[in-house]
Amino acid sequence: MHETVISPSDAQSVQQAAELLYAGELVAFPTETVYGLGADAENLAALASIYEAKGRPSNHPVIVHVAPGADLYYWAKQIPDEGWRLVECFWPGPLTLILPKADHVPLQITGGQDSVGVRCPSHPVAQALLTAFAKCKGGQGGVAAPSANRFGRISPTQAYHVQQEFKGCVLQPKMILEGGPAEVGIESTIVDVSRVATTGEVAVLRPGGISVAQIEAALGRSVQIGAKHHAPRVSGSLKAHYAPTTPLFSLSRAALHAKVTEATAPKKVGLLGFGKAPAALAAGLQWVELPSQPAHFAHALYALLRELDEQGFDAFYIEQLPTTPEWLAVADRLNRAAAAFE
Repeated sequence: MHETVISPSDAQSVQQAAELLYAGELVAFPTETVYGLGADAENLAALASIYEAKGRPSNHPVIVHVAPGADLYYWAKQIPDEGWRLVECFWPGPLTLILPKADHVPLQITGGQDSVGVRCPSHPVAQALLTAFAKCKGGQGGVAAPSANRFGRISPTQAYHVQQEFKGCVLQPKMILEGGPAEVGIESTIVDVSRVATTGEVAVLRPGGISVAQIEAALGRSVQIGAKHHAPRVSGSLKAHYAPTTPLFSLSRAALHAKVTEATAPKKVGLLGFGKAPAALAAGLQWVELPSQPAHFAHALYALLRELDEQGFDAFYIEQLPTTPEWLAVADRLNRAAAAFE
């Protein structure tokens, strides 16, 4: 079994990756959010390979990534004014729109639903790949690309994370395009506009790099937060997700600091909190200082959890995040990660 090689993101490699996608192969590529595991969004065998490689449930939809200037009506049957306004304000960028799917869009993408998630990433390597792939397809190609990790695990924010994730697996991406560390570091914001025509509702179904406040400012109206009224299923919406292999538990600041004096040796336990390490830590404990700004926290989160996973800890205890709107997206990811160990 050959380990997938990380390829430079030069024009030749990008063209090769586009041709691999056209041939029905899997390709991992960078976006500004996380690295994606891509396949031709209209190739049923290739889509099946994504689900098999990740161990992803077949009813869990994936997002179609399109090049700048792509014809959205190729993918969506209807696009409300609210959808166009969000495209105008936030594309290319870390925003996914849920739209009524066009008739030919495979149900394998949508998890059997009549809606489809579409986004246009801002990462230059992703844009180059999507543009080259669309040309291979005659101008209308899209790439289905969930995060390039096994289902439920930590999303990859660097190329070597993808390589590590699928090392030794029977089914791996044929190529991993290098694009440096992901700028945002957590998955895109998902906004449902598929029901505007029938219910008038706009809902943020997954928080991410575009805040609720930004969305409301762009639309000039309030939006729902969370899934209500039979909202579509979307990526990353399960209670337990984004989990490290080391057990992770969330504690209040007071409870975390109370553990500073509780010796755990010979077990090795990580305390992840805001601020400098306490003056004295009991045997077996290691303090990890968390970034104090939500954008910096998001950028560092997945890489930090992967790094700590490799250091032989027996458990992590992490300080609960502030409940202000600025922390909503990263709190969502940490809550789902910790839920895997409840």
